[in-house]
Amino acid sequence: MPPATPALITNDAVVLGLLAMTLGAVFWSASRPDGFWKKFYTYIPSLLMCYLIPALLNTFGVIDGNSSGLYAVARDYLLPSALVLLCVAIDFGGIIRLGPKAIIMFLTGTLGVMLGALVSFEALRLIHPETVAGDTWRGMTTVAGSWIGGGANQAAMKEVFEVDATLFGQFVAVDVLVANVWTAVLLFLAGRAGAFDRWTGADLTAINALKDSIESYRTQHARIATLTDIMIILGVGLGVTGLSHFLAGPIISWINTLPAAWRLQDYSLTSNFFWIVVLATTFGLLLSFTKARSLEGAGASTIGSAMLYVLVATIGMHMDLKALFDKPFLFLLGLIWIAVHGGLMLLVAKLIRAPLFFMAVGSQANIGGAASAPVIASAFHPALAPVGVLLAVLGYALGTYGAYITGLILRSMAG
Repeated sequence: MPPATPALITNDAVVLGLLAMTLGAVFWSASRPDGFWKKFYTYIPSLLMCYLIPALLNTFGVIDGNSSGLYAVARDYLLPSALVLLCVAIDFGGIIRLGPKAIIMFLTGTLGVMLGALVSFEALRLIHPETVAGDTWRGMTTVAGSWIGGGANQAAMKEVFEVDATLFGQFVAVDVLVANVWTAVLLFLAGRAGAFDRWTGADLTAINALKDSIESYRTQHARIATLTDIMIILGVGLGVTGLSHFLAGPIISWINTLPAAWRLQDYSLTSNFFWIVVLATTFGLLLSFTKARSLEGAGASTIGSAMLYVLVATIGMHMDLKALFDKPFLFLLGLIWIAVHGGLMLLVAKLIRAPLFFMAVGSQANIGGAASAPVIASAFHPALAPVGVLLAVLGYALGTYGAYITGLILRSMAG
């Protein structure tokens, strides 16, 4: 196999500039009141373009997402800051009043991942038996861990089921590509929420009430942001992010002092990223009960949303469309798997008349986790981003258990 051709642009400072110009161009074109762009964005959500253009740049070798450090920076620093600033404005009581459908759709997503693993395994046994021969089932457990929980759960399954490094690498590729394709599908659907909600007959009263509450508060306290306002907003967002990083280490150290039998109950409890997200979200929600909420009038959630869009672009950098052709049957397994998950979500959404918002965020809280669930939620409204985070945290808690059960069933099926 010939060595990979180096990307045209490898300097992260240049890549960041390119991504910033891309986001600026998308927002400029999406703001056009008429003409071609007005028609274009009627069908293609602007958020999808913020994701897809970096993916195309990566696919065609202009940039190399895997060698760039920008995603790690956006994930570890901008995402927690965005969560703080978005949570500051939230109406926590409004989230509670959203009712049980969000949890039902999330748990349906978890069940869909587990069921999808079994269906795709059997389907490939009929279509291309060589793909699921041997220890393939072991690799599938790592994807189940990732798609129900996150990276920590994925790593846990690698250790629990003793997954070979090569096999693990192959399924990491399946995980990343298929999950990114699914994210693009959800972003596309978000632009058609009205039609979907009419199809399911969804009751949007609670969601609209939450959005109206945020908008009303923002209108009542709106002011032209001064430099002082912006510096305070950045101080709150980045300051709480720093505090979350500071506290995550001691918490993990304390957990590691617990008896091994307790610590192995959930690998995510020793994940640094897990605790950073949990702490940032918690502090943000606590601040929403204080005078800090007045920062929303100066645009706290707008700055938080800008940070999320940078994260979207860095996530898109990791998608390589050409990878579809490297191991087609392994990716076919992943596509069947995600199709079962999506199909079950659609069925239950129709049965319980759930809005697209609950379906999309419940799905992404499983498949994408805390790094992308708030992105999908904010595609509907920035005020809803914390809902994605809260569900994603639940996914971390369930990831190890659900993936372990799936692994045991796959092992019995593989014989």
